[in-house]
Amino acid sequence: MTDIDWDALHDEAVTVMRRAYAPYSRYRVGAAGLTDDGRVVVGCNVENAAYGVALCAECGMVSSLHATGGGRLVAVA
Repeated sequence: MTDIDWDALHDEAVTVMRRAYAPYSRYRVGAAGLTDDGRVVVGCNVENAAYGVALCAECGMVSSLHATGGGRLVAVA
């Protein structure tokens, strides 16, 4: 895979960023990754009342990668 549509990947990250759960910091983050087989996997940050116990967007993206069959990331936005 040589052609990466960075604009589309960015758009996916922004879309999932809007779904982030960040009531404490109000700092929403989204991540989108392109896999070697052409799938796009996404993740967003999720906060917890115990402020240090939060999941970052990148962790969510990697969880999505593995939950949908694994593979190798070739690009991340």
